[in-house]
Amino acid sequence: MNVKRIKKARMGTFLGETSAIAWGIDTVIIGIIIASTHFKQNVVFAPIIAAFMHDFFSALWISFFMILKGEFINVLKLLKTKSGAILVFGGLSGGPLAMTFYFLSIQYVGVTYAASISSIFPGIGALLAFIFLKEKASRRTWFGVVLSIVGVSILAYTPSEFNADRHFYIGILFALGAAIFWGLEGVISDWGMKGKEVVPLYAINIRQMTSALCYAILIVPFIHGYSLAFQVASSNIVWLIIIAGLLGTANYSLYYTSIHLIGTARGQSLNNTYVFWAIVTEIIFIGTPISLQFAIGAVIVILGSILVSRTPKGK
Repeated sequence: MNVKRIKKARMGTFLGETSAIAWGIDTVIIGIIIASTHFKQNVVFAPIIAAFMHDFFSALWISFFMILKGEFINVLKLLKTKSGAILVFGGLSGGPLAMTFYFLSIQYVGVTYAASISSIFPGIGALLAFIFLKEKASRRTWFGVVLSIVGVSILAYTPSEFNADRHFYIGILFALGAAIFWGLEGVISDWGMKGKEVVPLYAINIRQMTSALCYAILIVPFIHGYSLAFQVASSNIVWLIIIAGLLGTANYSLYYTSIHLIGTARGQSLNNTYVFWAIVTEIIFIGTPISLQFAIGAVIVILGSILVSRTPKGK
């Protein structure tokens, strides 16, 4: 591996780790938003409206940034290309599908379980990248994937003294759904960014606009959710949603750049350590108690991610 490739790998690793910090903090803020008064009054559609508003403000942030750079026109031009079309599909997978499942999971089982169970997505991404993108994976990579799955299984296990109702298991299924669509998003986005005309920030802009527009045009009208969205937008909680949107933009910008530099498997595995940062944020700012079972499961998931992330792209 030459010096240029080493620098590229180090930069991709750093960006992937930094994206995890942003998403971990964002996850906790999302939990606070969903638990707020306005959303509690409509628990059925609250996660969907929260996801819509999160991606809407995120789309505004990244679009505003690209306009300031004078490159928004390039984003619009990219939409007309094959790479742009691929990125739109990636946006649909990671946006309306994965985000809605993730927010629903947070509603049913809370931030801790939602973040932990959905963290299986790098394993799914690594498998799909191996099948469709021909990204070679070493034994260490697959061991890391298996280790992550074991960790998630420990996290999902319900102790006998814990009276889990059907909502708990529904929440786990939603988290797994988010993991599947995030894993798919990574592969599709990596494929879409292989075009010479694609810059990761352009891809993020398309991803967030695709998600926001899909919610705005199809999903929110279908559930008659604009009244709730306007109520939330006129309340003080909207400022927290704006901050969450900014963190989401930071996460995805760093995450997509990391995937572009070091591949789907490594980029996703590094981003996956957001579980750790979500836990740390909850412990420090909310005082959430952490059980020994949860700590063991989280450590195993993170170790699995580290094993995958240490495998060079194409090795």
